[in-house]
Amino acid sequence: MAKTMQALMEKVNDRIERVFTQYLQAIPSLELKTAMEYTLFNGGKRIRPLLIYATGSIFNAPLENLDIPACAVELIHTYSLIHDDLPCMDNADLRRGKPTCHKVYNEGMAVLTGDALHTLTMQIISSHPARLPAEKRLQMMAVLSKACGPFGMAAGQALDITVMNDPTLSTDLLLDIYRLKTGALLSACIELGRLASDNDDEIHQRALKEFGDCIGLAFQIQDDVLDIETSTELLGKQQGIDQINNKVTYPKILGLDQAKDKVQILYQEALMAINYLGDRAQLLRELTGYMLQRQA
Repeated sequence: MAKTMQALMEKVNDRIERVFTQYLQAIPSLELKTAMEYTLFNGGKRIRPLLIYATGSIFNAPLENLDIPACAVELIHTYSLIHDDLPCMDNADLRRGKPTCHKVYNEGMAVLTGDALHTLTMQIISSHPARLPAEKRLQMMAVLSKACGPFGMAAGQALDITVMNDPTLSTDLLLDIYRLKTGALLSACIELGRLASDNDDEIHQRALKEFGDCIGLAFQIQDDVLDIETSTELLGKQQGIDQINNKVTYPKILGLDQAKDKVQILYQEALMAINYLGDRAQLLRELTGYMLQRQA
């Protein structure tokens, strides 16, 4: 496992792109293959896979075991961005500084690209070669499907398009939506990293769950702040998209300063949850700092 954040980032990108290439090269539809490559290889930060590898490093999980959930989560995340950007959702023209998938390949192909990425996830978890027992693979499927389905991200997105234009939306409900649409998948990354190892300690499970829940909520509130303060050029997507879509956000309800304070508090709570792990969690701490300082 890499010893520094920079080395980890380079290793993660190389490992997951090699796995993606292995699967994409055999796709019989050239246009589908090209659209999947366009969205998977367009310069994402790979934060979710990084969380999996950094957590796995605490418990000495084999890299080939970590490759499986890391690729799976990145596929889910990428599919969700494609669908989020569609005209029927956020109607976004830019993603990571490039035209969104539906702008390049049309709406129908964008929907199919998202579908293909989503289902490839389960193919990789179930059958990609690694010394990962069937029981662990089933546990990973359960964790990931709960995080991205009707009890997680999909529910959060459904609430996003049905109630987040309501000016009477409460802070509590808003935070619940954030936990579902963004936090659930980020928190799942932490559990997936642990599942790739032999560790089954309940103390570690509880501590890592607290860590994951904190960073997941912080990440979405931070997105709200960046949408207000960061330029389109730096964001890689249109600045002010929440305001354009008339969405209620944490800064809109409580103010920008309080939103920034909440992000800092949540990240500190996350770090406190894993403090007992000592040097073993150094990569996870460094990654938390990287997430806190991000500008996109």
